[in-house]
Amino acid sequence: MSNVSAIIPAFNEADTIAATVAAVRRISAVTEIVVVDDGSPDNTAEEARKAGADKVIRLQRNLGKGGALMAGVAAARAGVLVFLDGDLGDSASHSLPLIQAVVSDETDMSIALLPAPAKAGGKSGGFGLVLRLARWGIRRLTGRTMKAPLSGQRAMKREVIERVKKLDRGFGIEVGLTVDALRAGWRIEEIAVPLTHRATGRDVSGFLHRGRQFLDVLLALARRI
Repeated sequence: MSNVSAIIPAFNEADTIAATVAAVRRISAVTEIVVVDDGSPDNTAEEARKAGADKVIRLQRNLGKGGALMAGVAAARAGVLVFLDGDLGDSASHSLPLIQAVVSDETDMSIALLPAPAKAGGKSGGFGLVLRLARWGIRRLTGRTMKAPLSGQRAMKREVIERVKKLDRGFGIEVGLTVDALRAGWRIEEIAVPLTHRATGRDVSGFLHRGRQFLDVLLALARRI
């Protein structure tokens, strides 16, 4: 089996990163865990180290998810990469099907199709309007309709990310990566896995988050027109 590096970008995830790292450690296919602390003011990096991450990179300033992932890719050594969010907690151990699909050459990139969220909403849901924008944009630019265009949980051959070269820094990273990979002719498969995120609420911070995500997705699509 190919070596597999798990890359976990994290910002202010001190409460969840240890559980996420421990869960990924239980996946026998993963040979390296790289955590990238994206300039967190809390002790995310320290918690990741204590949990047993093989490499912990602490960025001096917040670069956004795409910037953190690229730092992780540069540090990772394996031929298969799996991107996992820092707040998956124990559910991260269910990522194996994503990895197996790439290692077995069934696909070049696998994307997690998460369970439907509760009506209260959460990260795993895709945020309605943002989800529709992402799905419409990818279809318009590539002809492919994705069920989970915003899913950040994905495995891929290193060649895929090397061909893309640069990722969008903000919340548009997943949409931009999907468009670029499809345009380059890589195979993409969506796989249902029971991963769960910490919920993003319907308070002011939650709506601001969704607003930033909408703008970032829009910008990622506009860059590729």
